[in-house]
Amino acid sequence: MTSQLPRGLQHLIPTTRATTAGERAASQLLHLRTAAVPVPVLAAAAELIAGQLDDPDPATRDAAGAVHARLLAAIETAAPDR
Repeated sequence: MTSQLPRGLQHLIPTTRATTAGERAASQLLHLRTAAVPVPVLAAAAELIAGQLDDPDPATRDAAGAVHARLLAAIETAAPDR
């Protein structure tokens, strides 16, 4: 009997400690290069990630800040007159 390797994005995130859902989402979104989604979805994602901008963990704040900035830039690019 062979052991099964972990599958999915979850196994790509280092877990030296228990991570929160927000940290996992920020890590996954930070590596995202191309996506085609409606602007309202981008806006919702930016609003959700904004809650992590004041996280006590500096790594979470940094990742959330980078992802938040990319989301806002994508929204501005997609809807410049907004």
